[in-house]
Amino acid sequence: MFVPLEGSWALIFGVSSGMGKETARALAEAGCHIIGVHFDLAEGQQQAEQYAKTVGELGVEAHFFNRNVAAPKTRAELVPVIHDLTSGVGPRVVLHSVAYGTLTSLLPSAPGGGQDQDAVLPEVTPKQLAMTVDVMGHSLVYWIQDLVQASLLPRGAKVFAMTSAGGARVLSGYAPVAAAKATLESHVRNLAVELAPRGVAVNAIRAGTTITPALEKIPGNQKLIDHCRDINPGGRLTRTEDVAEAIVALSVSDSSWLTGNVIGVDGGEALVV
Repeated sequence: MFVPLEGSWALIFGVSSGMGKETARALAEAGCHIIGVHFDLAEGQQQAEQYAKTVGELGVEAHFFNRNVAAPKTRAELVPVIHDLTSGVGPRVVLHSVAYGTLTSLLPSAPGGGQDQDAVLPEVTPKQLAMTVDVMGHSLVYWIQDLVQASLLPRGAKVFAMTSAGGARVLSGYAPVAAAKATLESHVRNLAVELAPRGVAVNAIRAGTTITPALEKIPGNQKLIDHCRDINPGGRLTRTEDVAEAIVALSVSDSSWLTGNVIGVDGGEALVV
């Protein structure tokens, strides 16, 4: 059975850019109110505030909060706010689209395994590795724990976590984030099983290569972009709109039976890489 999203709420982590930003727009167009969490400095914060107004102009409520998604203080502050905004019902959709971590290698190396000593990547430090995995991986669990404890994850809710092909492949300069994505996918599987009795579905969305601010920070990104554009069966890269449309389509189902998966939204890119 399909249930309209109109009047429901979405909680989006990473709402100010990339997949989170576009999904907020798509859900708002479907009538879903938006609670967004992002972490930006001055210019980025202003842009996020303006985007919240733009989303609100679609006829829904849009409340954005500039906070560190991984900080316990943020959860302590915002969970009561989520309760009040949703009238105690909680969000119908939760999207974890957090791209904040260290891009480097596990050992000192040149991008692509070459010998260009001018482009050597430093080895990751314990602090960097722990931070990256915590922010991009573990924070999903912490938020779900707090939402469940506050009875703010209703039956029929859909939880999505953005992963990438780098979680199962080796990309130069991506090692700490790859560890975070692999961790995130593991959490998705376990949360899916533990939330199944509550009727809540949890899935990871593996987008194809998409030009986002996060991708542009990856060392050697242009080579990756050119390669994936050439091989994609659809003849182009994945767009944020593709991902947003998929999330909306999955969110209107009242079923919780599609759960615990890594769902590719890539035009078949992963089939030919």
